[in-house]
Amino acid sequence: MVAKFLMYSTRICPYCRMAERLLATKEVQFENVMVDENSARRNEMTLRAGKTGVPQIFIGEMHVGGVEPAKLESTGKLNALLESKVV
Repeated sequence: MVAKFLMYSTRICPYCRMAERLLATKEVQFENVMVDENSARRNEMTLRAGKTGVPQIFIGEMHVGGVEPAKLESTGKLNALLESKVV
């Protein structure tokens, strides 16, 4: 399954690493934007997500937050969401 994913993260965020591992188990290809290296992209993240913390994850244009993918996985809803957003 391949979905268009964008994740804003930092190098030191343990939640970002957990999200990366989850996406890898789902074989999701994603763009990982390191906002600690690029202030313009951090501003972009804040405007898009309305939040300053990481990770901030988008499937297409849909904001799914930071830890929400793990919550969706635990309830069995992540696969359906990914399949609905396959590109």
